[in-house]
Amino acid sequence: MEMANPSSLDPQHGVDPQQISTLLGPDPAPFQALISQLMNPSNDVRGHAEQLFNLCRTRHPDTLLLKLVHTLQFSPLAEVRAMSAVLVRKQLALWPQLQAQTQASVKELLLVCVQREEVKSVLKKLCDTVSELAASIADDGQWNELLPFLFQCVSSDSIRWKESALLIFGQLAQYMGSQLHQHLPTLHAVFQQTLSSSMPGDVRIAALRATSNFVQTLETAQDRECFQDLLPGMMQTLTQALDVHEEVTAQEALEMFIEVAGTEPRFLRKQLVEVVSSMLQIADAESLEKATRHLAVEFLITLAEARERAPGMMRKLPQFIGKLFGILMKMLLDIEDEPEWHAAESEDEDAGESSNYEVGQECLDRLANSLGGNTILPVASELLPPYISDPDWRKRHAALITLAQIAEGCSKVMAKSLEPIVNMVLNSFQDPHPRVRWAAINAIGQLSTDLGPDLQEQYHQRVLPCLVGAMDDFHNPRVQAHAAAAILNFSESCTPELLSPYLDGVVSKLLILLQSGKRMVQEGALTALASVADSAQTSFLVYYDTVMPYLKAILINATDKPNRMLRAKALECISLVGMAVGKEKFGQDAKQVMDVLMAIQGAQLEDDDPTISYMLQAWARLCKCLGQDFLPYMSVVMPPLLHSAQLKPDVTITDADDSDNDDIESDGESVETITIGDKKIGIRTSVLEEKATACNMLCCYADELKEGFFPWIDQVAPILVPLLKFYFHEEVRKAAVSAMPELLRSAEAAVEKGHAHGRDQSYIKQLSDYIIPALVEALHKEPETEVLGSMLDSLNECIQISGPLIDWGQIKVMVDEFKQVITASSTRKRERAERTKAEDFDSEEGELLQEENAQEEEVFDQIGECLGTLIKTFKAPFLPYFEELVAFITPMLGKDHTPEERRIAICIFDDVAEQCREMGTKYYDTFLPFLLEACTDADADVRQAAVYGVGVCAEFGGPKFKPIIGEALSKLTEVISQPTAFQSDNIMATDNAVSALGKICVYQRDGIDASQVVPAWLSCLPIRGDLVEAKIVHELLCSMVERSDQQLLGLNNQYLPKIIAVFAEVLSAGNDLATDQTIARMVNLLRHLQQTLPPPALASTWSSLQPQQQAALQSILSQATC
Repeated sequence: MEMANPSSLDPQHGVDPQQISTLLGPDPAPFQALISQLMNPSNDVRGHAEQLFNLCRTRHPDTLLLKLVHTLQFSPLAEVRAMSAVLVRKQLALWPQLQAQTQASVKELLLVCVQREEVKSVLKKLCDTVSELAASIADDGQWNELLPFLFQCVSSDSIRWKESALLIFGQLAQYMGSQLHQHLPTLHAVFQQTLSSSMPGDVRIAALRATSNFVQTLETAQDRECFQDLLPGMMQTLTQALDVHEEVTAQEALEMFIEVAGTEPRFLRKQLVEVVSSMLQIADAESLEKATRHLAVEFLITLAEARERAPGMMRKLPQFIGKLFGILMKMLLDIEDEPEWHAAESEDEDAGESSNYEVGQECLDRLANSLGGNTILPVASELLPPYISDPDWRKRHAALITLAQIAEGCSKVMAKSLEPIVNMVLNSFQDPHPRVRWAAINAIGQLSTDLGPDLQEQYHQRVLPCLVGAMDDFHNPRVQAHAAAAILNFSESCTPELLSPYLDGVVSKLLILLQSGKRMVQEGALTALASVADSAQTSFLVYYDTVMPYLKAILINATDKPNRMLRAKALECISLVGMAVGKEKFGQDAKQVMDVLMAIQGAQLEDDDPTISYMLQAWARLCKCLGQDFLPYMSVVMPPLLHSAQLKPDVTITDADDSDNDDIESDGESVETITIGDKKIGIRTSVLEEKATACNMLCCYADELKEGFFPWIDQVAPILVPLLKFYFHEEVRKAAVSAMPELLRSAEAAVEKGHAHGRDQSYIKQLSDYIIPALVEALHKEPETEVLGSMLDSLNECIQISGPLIDWGQIKVMVDEFKQVITASSTRKRERAERTKAEDFDSEEGELLQEENAQEEEVFDQIGECLGTLIKTFKAPFLPYFEELVAFITPMLGKDHTPEERRIAICIFDDVAEQCREMGTKYYDTFLPFLLEACTDADADVRQAAVYGVGVCAEFGGPKFKPIIGEALSKLTEVISQPTAFQSDNIMATDNAVSALGKICVYQRDGIDASQVVPAWLSCLPIRGDLVEAKIVHELLCSMVERSDQQLLGLNNQYLPKIIAVFAEVLSAGNDLATDQTIARMVNLLRHLQQTLPPPALASTWSSLQPQQQAALQSILSQATC
């Protein structure tokens, strides 16, 4: 009879209770047979055994555990004992439910088994079980016998017992390291003894594992110091394994050193020279297995990357960096000139490359990124010249590959001396060996990306002709294809003006390649054409009629499986060309292209067809090109897009130390792996990339179609909102974040324009209530600072759209989250500040640290923007929530914070003062002293925010402002009278100070000596830098003239010529410096003066104007009269 799926069986049926009694009875044989059946390859046998086992677990947990331990102790079969050990470990969740007597027996018997077991593989699983049990009950002090037992074993004469105890200590260090710290001296003695060269290899490697794990739990420099003297013994374990050719053991040891380098690099610091020297020897020893050498390299790179824990440490060893760099370059020589590479029939550009080559390539990139250009370039400058001039093609090839790999990490320093680098690469375009020419093109492509746009601006006249020339290499199609690909890299950072003179040559050459027989070359040409069109924009119009027929021909004819990628790239090219030339030109072909696209989409495409992801992007570009004319196609476009956006991540979870899981990439698709604890999680990246593309496209449609996207909102929102917390892939989260305000905007536009199928404001409220709390909640767990900034930016846009629809409960949660974000950001900055105290911290680390902190400033800036929007929307009723944030904002005003943080904190207060008016005055005592001090801050942006705030407080503060008028005037005067006040960097602060002075003149007149201050203010006019403030200030002036302000006009109208001169300048600037309304009022005032002033006074005023002012006024007044 065929067994049903065990998981669907009702445990109450189909099992004889007598069967359970027999299994758990005194005879061990039936239970041992059950354990064997659990390992049976037959699904049916195993399924039935699992059902029985689970019933025993549910009904008789105590008896089951005791039977398992009994089997572990007495079964003659090693595989049954091993399985029993694993099963005991898997039942530990039952531990709290077990009777005290069972718990005591299991603990006692497990230790007996540790002493008795002789088979190594079983012993390892048994030690895992003991460790996990110990860790789970450690907090309750339930296993006081364990440590004495372990110390007894490790001190015994039995090699097996020593090894077992060390295996358990190694595991316990991971689970409960801090609880073992009270035994540090004893453990130190144990490790010292068991690491000694007199011990057998197995004991030493177990001791090394235990020591390595333990070192990673040490929290203080003092504790690390105590364990320092174990390092020579740890290193000796590695070198002795190599001496006796036990490379598997050596590789195990190297993996432990890599863990220490990543987690606790400072432990190695005092003996760094010795450790690094040994590792370099291993990395360079060609007699060793490649895997061993690669692990030594990985250790050295991991040390270089350990910036957070040991900043700058490896930069203190320049001679070692030189040696490591040399070893990595030597690894690049392990390459064969395979015929497949020259045949260029397939994509595999890595034909002939060995694992050494791949490691060398990857590690050069990582080394440069972690140590930076100031450290790496001097080393490269020494090693590259002899390589590039060597007769051996592999050395010349290696030099160019090295340059491409280090470009990203060294970009800032490279950009300062491009000439020799460009010369070296371009000279290699003429190399006799095609693989070297390919590497030169590859280097130019990489440099274009990493050093753009500097490279493009300075060397376009040399690089582009070389790339066009390389496309003539018809004997080497792979070189041709790569030259086309490099055109893409180069043009991405090009302005249309820069590219324009070369377009004839580039486009005509790409069209020739498009007719080549080699598919790889055609694909490269299509990608390059697409990129050139994208960069050239409307300059591409003249080529449209020549290029488009070729592209349409490929789209229509390349329908067989080998040409799938070719068609996909033609699709990409058509959509980018369409976007570049615009709707008017592309319109003539749009319908035909759309019809082909719809036919492709209607066909059953295979899952791995590249057309799918290319099509997702092409539709979105065509939508951008056609705008609202695209709406009829949405019903075709959306279903597959929604399907892709809902793809589930393809995840595999395996044990981290399981050697059988190395084949998860065997089907050729790339898999990203993350190790969490003892589990390795593999995620197939192609699925994630398709999902991210789809989410980005949804965002594009919402943005482009506005109210036209409305019919899709109810389907799209429930897909994208949960993806705000999609932690498998950052790009998916970013796309979801960007889409949130677009969805709200689309709904708002549809409701406003009556396109919402009868829906009203309540629909926007419902959508807002779904989106905003989800965004706020996502802030809480977002791991990436950059994404956090984007989330806050999105939230700010959503608040602007939803405005009063947001309820106070949501605002409370929002404000609480802002507190949490500010606190977490401050913690991260504090941790970075700790790094500056490290012994090896240097200027290069300082630069990197500043970049990281700049992201924190961006986060605070976005919180400031959100608060500004909330204050503008809700005004004074928001103040109770603002009150809660004051304690988080005021510390940012301190001199120990960056200028940007001070500016943001001041701007938040400025918003409160401006929007909440008299209700905001209660914060003056807290903030105004900071503002007045910041008026003369060294940073112009801080000064601008401060003087603007002073003006706002003068306008709305009433009597609350009076006590500080004197200090405010002196600070504003100081800003305005600086010799550099009108330089471009300072003009905004100066103009805002003038504006603030004007507001004091108008709103605080009774607190100043107006006969002095008002003319002083007038003498600063007009202002021309800050166009927003200019309009406010000149409107203020206009109002004062209209009411014949005596202090402004002066005795006998002495200041009238100045006022008219200001009017003349304002009016001659069009509507830059004043609103249309103010301009009309100024013209009326001038006409009024013209009519009412006595002729001598008018003539005298007129003569005091500059000739161009007179001309401007004459022209304006004559127009006004007409």
